[in-house]
Amino acid sequence: MEAVLQVPWKLIVSDLPVFSVLAVWNLFVLLVLSKKVYEYSLKKGRSINSSIYFSRKAIHFLAGGSTAMLLPFVAHEPILPAVMALGLALATYVPHKLNRRMYWFQDPENIYDVDFTLSWGLIVFFIWYIDRTFWLGVIPVLFMAYGDGITGIIRNLKYNKRTKAWEGTAGMIVLCVIIGAKMGAAGVLAGIVCSFVERIENMDDNITVPAVSLFILLGAYYYFPSFTISLY
Repeated sequence: MEAVLQVPWKLIVSDLPVFSVLAVWNLFVLLVLSKKVYEYSLKKGRSINSSIYFSRKAIHFLAGGSTAMLLPFVAHEPILPAVMALGLALATYVPHKLNRRMYWFQDPENIYDVDFTLSWGLIVFFIWYIDRTFWLGVIPVLFMAYGDGITGIIRNLKYNKRTKAWEGTAGMIVLCVIIGAKMGAAGVLAGIVCSFVERIENMDDNITVPAVSLFILLGAYYYFPSFTISLY
């Protein structure tokens, strides 16, 4: 067998060293760095819920976001990124299932941390078959990781709790416009729209943000390709 899911074995093998390192890095962020963020936040007088939230956003930036940013430059296929993401999804789901959560970032009231890794992996995997530069899938993932991350940090700093507030939305719009410009005017539009979608209560923005922005980008990619030309 020369290929797996239309991906040549030689590409998968060539990516193994890079994704071995990235897998270790993601676990280090998950198990060590995010815990340090939680402990530091508590020492600074933040509430437990606020500290958990900061810890989650550290994972958004340092694990999900940084890894996604690297994909267009270091990855040649989507299988290893997806396997890594699904492995992390399993590693975060099992503690919920066994009621032995990683207390510094896992919330007993939801499994949004699992949704984050699943969204990341599924989008990166499937969209590669449409755009093999990775960017079409990476941009919605960055909206989820960096855009949603910055809005949470801004709100948490001001209100010391998880809440929806316009200050955070403004920060998300600015960052998502910068990120989205990589996919042209369509990317800018997607960044603005998903920033408002993030404000919807009682819905997991780890699903809604990347899904809505991906829908916009796919529409532009197929029907208005000139609007997806990078602005930088």
